[in-house]
Amino acid sequence: MFVFEEIKGDKATRYQHMLKQITHLLEGETDWLANLANAASHLYNSLDQVNWAGFYLMKNGELVLGPFMGKPACVRIAVGKGVCGTAVAKDETQLVEDVLKFPGHIACDAATRSEIVIPLRVNGKIIGVLDIDSPAEKRFDQEDKKYLEEYAEILLKSTDWSPLLDQ
Repeated sequence: MFVFEEIKGDKATRYQHMLKQITHLLEGETDWLANLANAASHLYNSLDQVNWAGFYLMKNGELVLGPFMGKPACVRIAVGKGVCGTAVAKDETQLVEDVLKFPGHIACDAATRSEIVIPLRVNGKIIGVLDIDSPAEKRFDQEDKKYLEEYAEILLKSTDWSPLLDQ
């Protein structure tokens, strides 16, 4: 059984604790849907100043909304459009300090001011993205990027993605 504990300390300490928590939470479970749902909830409830945390998955050449926590979101995003689509097109994490200054930003929640999007790769193929939004400008920095990419790697290695690889 997973017991959610409030995380205290500096940013690095909190992230290190989160990495231990997600490792424990995913232990013994490989179902992609269950793992993405729990990861979205874990991120949303562990990170401060976050108004959306979740996943978009590649399906028929576009990103389609997956498990998330927060307000209802845009369902489909074209590759190359918005922050999520740009992360896929460039195959690199997008760290946006002010989404209002991001060309082509897709405003699913008008309250969002900063965003980080991490591409999810399995066997060299992008299967989706981890997307986290904040109502605070400059909420995410290089330290967040480092730890959230590590978080994504734990999730990727703990999960059976074979049902998604044929899409």
